[in-house]
Amino acid sequence: MQNLKETTDKLLSFFNFKESKIEIDEEKKRVSLYIDDETVNSKNMTSVINSFNRLLKLIAKKYDEGPIRVDINNHHREREKLVIELAKAGAKKASITKSDVVLPPMNAFERHLVHEELSVRPDLKTESIGEGTSRRVVIKNI
Repeated sequence: MQNLKETTDKLLSFFNFKESKIEIDEEKKRVSLYIDDETVNSKNMTSVINSFNRLLKLIAKKYDEGPIRVDINNHHREREKLVIELAKAGAKKASITKSDVVLPPMNAFERHLVHEELSVRPDLKTESIGEGTSRRVVIKNI
Protein backbone atom coordinates (compact mmCIF):
# COMPACT_ATOMS: atom_id res chain seq x y z
CA MET A 1 0.00 0.00 0.00
CA GLN A 2 3.09 2.18 -0.08
CA ASN A 3 2.48 3.08 -3.75
CA LEU A 4 -1.07 4.14 -2.90
CA LYS A 5 0.20 6.31 -0.04
CA GLU A 6 2.87 8.00 -2.16
CA THR A 7 0.48 8.66 -5.05
CA THR A 8 -2.16 10.03 -2.68
CA ASP A 9 0.42 12.32 -1.06
CA LYS A 10 1.28 13.69 -4.52
CA LEU A 11 -2.40 14.11 -5.34
CA LEU A 12 -3.05 16.02 -2.11
CA SER A 13 -0.13 18.36 -2.83
CA PHE A 14 -1.85 19.54 -6.03
CA PHE A 15 -4.79 20.89 -4.03
CA ASN A 16 -2.64 23.27 -1.96
CA PHE A 17 -4.62 22.53 1.20
CA LYS A 18 -3.48 24.45 4.25
CA GLU A 19 -2.61 21.10 5.82
CA SER A 20 -3.21 17.48 4.83
CA LYS A 21 -2.15 14.07 6.07
CA ILE A 22 -2.78 10.47 5.04
CA GLU A 23 -2.88 7.37 7.23
CA ILE A 24 -3.32 3.84 5.94
CA ASP A 25 -4.54 0.90 7.98
CA GLU A 26 -3.41 -2.04 5.85
CA GLU A 27 -5.27 -4.65 7.90
CA LYS A 28 -8.64 -2.90 7.53
CA LYS A 29 -7.81 -1.57 4.04
CA ARG A 30 -8.78 1.92 5.29
CA VAL A 31 -7.32 5.13 3.89
CA SER A 32 -7.85 8.08 6.23
CA LEU A 33 -7.27 11.59 4.97
CA TYR A 34 -7.06 14.56 7.30
CA ILE A 35 -7.56 17.85 5.54
CA ASP A 36 -7.43 21.23 7.26
CA ASP A 37 -8.67 23.80 4.79
CA GLU A 38 -11.63 26.17 4.57
CA THR A 39 -12.66 24.55 1.28
CA VAL A 40 -13.43 21.26 3.07
CA ASN A 41 -16.36 21.76 5.43
CA SER A 42 -19.56 20.09 6.59
CA LYS A 43 -21.56 21.59 3.70
CA ASN A 44 -19.49 19.88 1.00
CA MET A 45 -18.07 16.92 2.94
CA THR A 46 -20.19 14.35 1.10
CA SER A 47 -19.06 15.50 -2.34
CA VAL A 48 -15.43 15.75 -1.18
CA ILE A 49 -15.58 12.19 0.20
CA ASN A 50 -17.24 10.86 -2.95
CA SER A 51 -14.64 12.54 -5.18
CA PHE A 52 -11.63 11.32 -3.21
CA ASN A 53 -13.25 7.91 -2.81
CA ARG A 54 -13.51 7.55 -6.59
CA LEU A 55 -9.95 8.76 -7.20
CA LEU A 56 -8.32 6.65 -4.48
CA LYS A 57 -10.20 3.50 -5.48
CA LEU A 58 -8.94 3.93 -9.05
CA ILE A 59 -5.39 4.40 -7.74
CA ALA A 60 -5.73 1.33 -5.49
CA LYS A 61 -6.99 -0.69 -8.46
CA LYS A 62 -3.99 0.42 -10.52
CA TYR A 63 -1.65 -0.94 -7.83
CA ASP A 64 -3.71 -4.15 -7.30
CA GLU A 65 -4.49 -3.18 -3.71
CA GLY A 66 -8.05 -4.53 -3.84
CA PRO A 67 -11.02 -2.75 -2.31
CA ILE A 68 -10.29 0.08 0.12
CA ARG A 69 -12.40 2.25 2.42
CA VAL A 70 -11.79 6.00 2.27
CA ASP A 71 -12.50 8.35 5.17
CA ILE A 72 -11.92 12.08 5.39
CA ASN A 73 -11.61 13.90 8.72
CA ASN A 74 -13.11 10.86 10.49
CA HIS A 75 -16.50 11.42 8.83
CA HIS A 76 -17.11 7.69 8.26
CA ARG A 77 -15.60 6.66 11.58
CA GLU A 78 -18.08 8.91 13.40
CA ARG A 79 -20.94 7.49 11.32
CA GLU A 80 -19.83 3.94 12.19
CA LYS A 81 -19.92 4.80 15.91
CA LEU A 82 -23.42 6.21 15.48
CA VAL A 83 -24.65 3.09 13.65
CA ILE A 84 -23.19 0.79 16.34
CA GLU A 85 -24.86 2.83 19.09
CA LEU A 86 -28.14 2.64 17.16
CA ALA A 87 -27.74 -1.15 16.89
CA LYS A 88 -27.10 -1.44 20.64
CA ALA A 89 -30.12 0.74 21.46
CA GLY A 90 -32.30 -1.30 19.10
CA ALA A 91 -31.06 -4.52 20.68
CA LYS A 92 -31.86 -3.24 24.15
CA LYS A 93 -35.35 -2.20 23.06
CA ALA A 94 -35.97 -5.56 21.36
CA SER A 95 -34.88 -7.42 24.50
CA ILE A 96 -37.02 -5.32 26.83
CA THR A 97 -40.17 -5.15 24.72
CA LYS A 98 -39.84 -8.68 23.27
CA SER A 99 -40.86 -7.27 19.90
CA ASP A 100 -39.12 -6.66 16.60
CA VAL A 101 -37.25 -3.39 16.19
CA VAL A 102 -36.91 -1.95 12.70
CA LEU A 103 -33.92 0.34 12.19
CA PRO A 104 -33.89 3.17 9.63
CA PRO A 105 -32.66 2.57 6.06
CA MET A 106 -28.90 2.05 5.79
CA ASN A 107 -26.36 1.33 3.11
CA ALA A 108 -24.81 -2.13 2.82
CA PHE A 109 -21.75 -1.33 4.91
CA GLU A 110 -23.83 0.12 7.75
CA ARG A 111 -26.18 -2.90 7.73
CA HIS A 112 -23.10 -5.13 7.86
CA LEU A 113 -21.92 -3.23 10.96
CA VAL A 114 -25.28 -3.86 12.67
CA HIS A 115 -25.27 -7.59 11.81
CA GLU A 116 -21.67 -7.92 12.99
CA GLU A 117 -22.23 -5.97 16.22
CA LEU A 118 -25.31 -7.98 17.21
CA SER A 119 -24.01 -11.38 16.05
CA VAL A 120 -22.63 -11.97 19.56
CA ARG A 121 -26.12 -11.75 21.07
CA PRO A 122 -27.55 -15.30 21.29
CA ASP A 123 -30.98 -13.94 22.26
CA LEU A 124 -31.33 -11.84 19.10
CA LYS A 125 -31.33 -12.31 15.35
CA THR A 126 -30.88 -9.64 12.67
CA GLU A 127 -32.30 -9.64 9.19
CA SER A 128 -32.14 -7.17 6.30
CA ILE A 129 -35.44 -6.33 4.64
CA GLY A 130 -36.57 -4.02 1.84
CA GLU A 131 -34.93 -3.07 -1.41
CA GLY A 132 -32.62 -0.37 -2.69
CA THR A 133 -32.39 2.78 -0.59
CA SER A 134 -35.19 1.49 1.67
CA ARG A 135 -33.20 -1.56 2.80
CA ARG A 136 -33.00 -1.76 6.60
CA VAL A 137 -32.23 -4.11 9.48
CA VAL A 138 -34.84 -5.76 11.70
CA ILE A 139 -33.73 -6.93 15.16
CA LYS A 140 -35.74 -9.94 16.33
CA ASN A 141 -35.94 -11.91 19.55
CA ILE A 142 -35.22 -15.64 19.26
